[in-house]
Amino acid sequence: MASTAHALHILVKHQNQAEDIVSQLKKGAKFQTLAKKYSTCPSGKKGGDLGEFKRGQMVPQFDKVCFNAEVLTPHIVKTRFGWHVVKVLYRT
Repeated sequence: MASTAHALHILVKHQNQAEDIVSQLKKGAKFQTLAKKYSTCPSGKKGGDLGEFKRGQMVPQFDKVCFNAEVLTPHIVKTRFGWHVVKVLYRT
């Protein structure tokens, strides 16, 4: 079982905006470019890069996606902060 993950994310206020971002990604848009353009999280300035973090460090819904969902595939998750488009780069 992985104890750390490295992920990128884009935080937005509305589900339809998150779905639109995933659609753009599927058409070949760069995650980092969309993060800089749309993300309301300070990490957006760094292309959405959250770096490596430990299991349990993030809010539960976000954590669940980062440690259970498919790697390198964009996923949408809702937390108290808003809607996240999450891309897990790797787990260790």
